[in-house]
Amino acid sequence: MVSRVIPVDDFDLVIFGGTGDLARRKILPGLYRRFCAGQMPAEARIIGAARSDFGTPEFRDMVRDAIHEFSEKNDCDEQKIEQFLAQLHYVTIDVMGEGGWSELKDLMRDGIVKAFYFSVAPKLFGAIAERLHLKGISDQDSRIVVEKPFGRDLETAKALNADLAAHFDETQIYRIDHYLGKETVQNLMAVRFGNILFEPLWNAQYIDHIQITVAETVGVGGRGEYYDRAGAMRDMVQNHLMQLLCLIAMEPPSKYDPDAVRDEKLKVIRALEPIAPHHIVRGQYDATDTEQSYREDAGDPKSRTESYIALRCMIANWRWANTPIYIRTGKKLKARASEIAVVFKDTPHSIFGEEAGKHANVLRIRLQPNEGMTLQVTIKEPGPGGMRLVDVPLDMSFADALGDEDDVPDAYERLIMDVIRGNQTLFMRGDEVEAAWAWTDPLINGWTARNDVPKLYDVGSAGPDDAALMLKRENRVWREIKE
Repeated sequence: MVSRVIPVDDFDLVIFGGTGDLARRKILPGLYRRFCAGQMPAEARIIGAARSDFGTPEFRDMVRDAIHEFSEKNDCDEQKIEQFLAQLHYVTIDVMGEGGWSELKDLMRDGIVKAFYFSVAPKLFGAIAERLHLKGISDQDSRIVVEKPFGRDLETAKALNADLAAHFDETQIYRIDHYLGKETVQNLMAVRFGNILFEPLWNAQYIDHIQITVAETVGVGGRGEYYDRAGAMRDMVQNHLMQLLCLIAMEPPSKYDPDAVRDEKLKVIRALEPIAPHHIVRGQYDATDTEQSYREDAGDPKSRTESYIALRCMIANWRWANTPIYIRTGKKLKARASEIAVVFKDTPHSIFGEEAGKHANVLRIRLQPNEGMTLQVTIKEPGPGGMRLVDVPLDMSFADALGDEDDVPDAYERLIMDVIRGNQTLFMRGDEVEAAWAWTDPLINGWTARNDVPKLYDVGSAGPDDAALMLKRENRVWREIKE
């Protein structure tokens, strides 16, 4: 099944930091794919804005190289590339000064969608927002896209929101979290609220617990300096995993509307209970004969920053009372996998006797790799010899069910097109960001005050032993991390 493409209106998209790594790897190749899919109008323009002393020809050459490097080979049609490059322009700009702003203003057109992507460090967000407003480049219908981190604590998040709000209304601000653009993440709402099969069972009466896992095989690499200031909690939990938790736990919104959806997500965050220290496990990957330790990668031999974290979360409401949601994320683990596992309770009484063993239904939602869903059900094992039970998966891989996954837009592609459409459903609202930090800050402050030291774990393992013990105390186990 080929995905249906709905063209967007004409637009000018300015990418501040247009020569940076994110623009080269994700934003510009993604826009090229939307162009090839027929979603971008021929009149639309993409304007790179950065410090590099380029002209438009040099910028187009850079983008051509980026498409070849970061797109699939079958995406690279030379004729299409040249047509796409013709829609690109470039302005050398000093975001903290005056240079380049008048040139940018002269390039912008009136009467169309104007979007500004801040693919720069958060410390520059306020300055760019101010100049767009003061120079008369933006208007009341313009949209700005900002990348994480949205602050590093509640205080800085409030300050950042205030800087943006001084020049743009909340309806114009798109806080992008690429996890929310994944096909499977959006399917969480479709599965829950589009099927009578699941929603009646989606509560504490029928669900034993939920596990949310985002495991990576890579280390901090060249991000060591940044990561050591952030850690897994700030880098992954406060945004990505928090969003997954909200979507899996929220109440049905009255309609599929940006504010209706985000209102329900906000309620989940505000209902999260504080976490006791024994329900927090922090870890660092250790050195091996062939691999450096986290501390070596981060360049700090005394670092206490976590490259792994596991938490037992509880939501104080009727739907989820006494139902734990375990979340974990880490680097240099045994496999690259992101999944949500909804583990249902055992049947209240087994007619098959103890020898049949325990068998729980599990809905496994795979975010990466191989996006899709698997429902584990219990059946009789084929053959003679009595009633022997076995668990088998009802598998729905998106590639198998819906056709070539190359037709499915990348998360950045989908989200940027949503910006042009003016659809904020998959973007974080300011009060949502602040509520997440209000819950996160006490956890970070707590382990800092206790001088906690992360537990070491082996590269290629499932993480620290203490994470397994946290579940074992409650007669549960983590699901195996596998691709």
